[in-house]
Amino acid sequence: MPKKSDKDLGRLVDLAQNGDTEAFGKIYDALVKPVYRYIYYRVDKHIAEDLTEETFLKAWQNLSKYKAGKHPFSAWIFRIAHNLVCDHYRRNETSSEIDEGLPDTKLDASPSYQLDLKLNEVRLRKAINKLPENYQQVILLKYINEEENEVIARVIGKSEGAVRTIQFRALEKLRSLLEERKEDF
Repeated sequence: MPKKSDKDLGRLVDLAQNGDTEAFGKIYDALVKPVYRYIYYRVDKHIAEDLTEETFLKAWQNLSKYKAGKHPFSAWIFRIAHNLVCDHYRRNETSSEIDEGLPDTKLDASPSYQLDLKLNEVRLRKAINKLPENYQQVILLKYINEEENEVIARVIGKSEGAVRTIQFRALEKLRSLLEERKEDF
């Protein structure tokens, strides 16, 4: 599904706030993958599915509290997802290790390609998890979910200039973490 503009989402939100469940279903369809990707790189795969669903449940339950104009709806829903991830870690207070034995469902690629792909994904997830919280948010929103700096700024409560600075520093830190971890694999 093509990425919906904030204007399109705004119209759907208006309808959903007036009780149109079909409009909320369209919002869900437009945002479920980006929200899942955002959460997936922060927690275990199985927990990511639950937290994604909880994000949309909370959004539906609190839809009347969303005020258009202050922030784009996508920023509001990513803030809900972020808070749920933080709550998850507060409740569990254990580090989330990645299950490196997860089966890959892509059967059409060669085994060596799949192994390289999986190892790179594991390395990336581990490196991202070692970044400070604000670096993680910016990297995931910018590069995994392809959000604009304006939306990221609203999600993290910083200016667009601060987002660019955090993005630069996060990429530098991520690069150094990935380079030092090459020997681990």
